[in-house]
Amino acid sequence: QWATIRIEKGVKKPQPQMLKTPAANGIIERDETPMEKEITHLHQADFEFSDIFYFCRKGFEAIVEDEVTQRFSSEELVSWNLLTRTNVNFHYISLRLTVVWVIGVIVRYCFLLPLRITLAAIGITSMIVGTTMVGQLPNSSVKNYLSEVVHLTCSRILVRALSGTIHYHNKENKPQKGGICVANHTSPIDAIILTNDGCYAMVGQVHGGLMGVIQRATVKACPHVWFERSEIKDRHLVTKRLREHVADKSKLPILIFPEGTCINNTSVMMFKKGSFEIGGTIYPVAIKYDPQFGDAFWNSSKYNIVSYLLRIMTSWAIVCNVWYMPPMVRKEGEDAVQFANRVKSAIARQGGLTELPWDGGLKRAKVKDSFREEQQKNYSKMLVRNGSIG
Repeated sequence: QWATIRIEKGVKKPQPQMLKTPAANGIIERDETPMEKEITHLHQADFEFSDIFYFCRKGFEAIVEDEVTQRFSSEELVSWNLLTRTNVNFHYISLRLTVVWVIGVIVRYCFLLPLRITLAAIGITSMIVGTTMVGQLPNSSVKNYLSEVVHLTCSRILVRALSGTIHYHNKENKPQKGGICVANHTSPIDAIILTNDGCYAMVGQVHGGLMGVIQRATVKACPHVWFERSEIKDRHLVTKRLREHVADKSKLPILIFPEGTCINNTSVMMFKKGSFEIGGTIYPVAIKYDPQFGDAFWNSSKYNIVSYLLRIMTSWAIVCNVWYMPPMVRKEGEDAVQFANRVKSAIARQGGLTELPWDGGLKRAKVKDSFREEQQKNYSKMLVRNGSIG
């Protein structure tokens, strides 16, 4: 906060709203009132030419900063954390501030980074060697016990490699065997954060490289569910394999991130319904990182995994809160989509996150024609209902 005050004083043209309201980015200040509510205040008689300007403004707002695109970039900080600048207008301010920043760079890159890389190498090597050895044992309670010990120990080493400070709340609601753990998704390290406090059967796509080596080793010791890309496209095949896993109450709870992509720690986007068609008990978990110590969000469109890991391993620390929430089951007459939305709403409320109905797949894909048509129909209905056209 001291650094931020110095920055504000040093800017030639003070812009106090830059830091206090991240939504006001100096280009356009959006009105958060829903369009349907605002239209009721327009003319109730015939259409007037002045009505056009309202819809033009709404269109410009959506183009400049829509509510989906901004969820795929790092969240704005209230004050500078000596890692990155919070605004492009902030450059050199004072010698004192520069010296503090340089000292921070030396500490993070010359002391913390080598130590963290060493711990990460130990954790990854131990994971591969340990799970490979345990995987050679016959299936038994001893094998399951040793597998959990290896996973927990290695995950905790990896959390130390990130200088992780994690606060777990309501541990009485921790996911149980035979259940499905559902959590919001911010980073690839979400799985490590959760495994630090308990073992899970992971669900994901088969990868190559180092990640592939880890996957092949861990699946020998633990019933993880890895899918080939061709299988992932076959939703029914995926559902079948997950349903078989859940039916065995002796197996670890499945860990699933229904958003399917990383969101920037401010919101929860659409949960894909596949996870909620399996049956069984859903154990919701809300994860919220503290961006003041480090940005955990992975923008895979901007950074590859190596660049991302370098960024978080040169931050001050990874600090986050994890809330275990009461188990939820599908109500009678409730379809999978309704159940998914109910779980999503609960996670958003607990984590203090914004709930959005949009598919996180919009991060890379275009909006489906059916979505556009639906919005056009709703738009037309609002105009007709409020008498804005004659």
